[in-house]
Amino acid sequence: MYADNTLTPKEAARLCALGTLASADMTYGDLANATRHFMDRIQGPSLDVMGASLELLKYEGLVDTVAGEGDASVLRISDTGRVELETLLTANIRPGATDHNKLVAALKFRYLHLLGDLARDEQLDALSDAAETELARLIDLRAHHVDDVGHLSSWLDYQIDELELRLKWLDDFRSGEL
Repeated sequence: MYADNTLTPKEAARLCALGTLASADMTYGDLANATRHFMDRIQGPSLDVMGASLELLKYEGLVDTVAGEGDASVLRISDTGRVELETLLTANIRPGATDHNKLVAALKFRYLHLLGDLARDEQLDALSDAAETELARLIDLRAHHVDDVGHLSSWLDYQIDELELRLKWLDDFRSGEL
């Protein structure tokens, strides 16, 4: 993890793989495909990050082989893997709107149901805090450039509206309205 307890790209791949295995045992090849598919659709291809991360899961004892060999080996998340999954799921979220942050948020929502109520609520609070911080930053930037010529203000208004909608959605999600 980074010094601020946020996920590196390799740890995001690890979270995706462990969360996928927490749902069902699957072959190494199917796990690699499922992990690659999800990550590619959120942030774009990252093959260099994925291959090494999946191999390390076996080496570190986070998954067990329950049948077969090679790409056809059937993997299952281990008890140690479940502890690691919870650690990764409860990592902090970096401020800013990056593809990596979008991936981390998507992974949190994909596997949020695997956490207990308290940890789930803490993650929702963290997602809200990150959006509120980003919103305050953009509102400040908008105020500073209010008299600028060009289209920055219009773009900032769009970004601000999007963050306000995200905060409303998070509140609705938390209250069970979704």
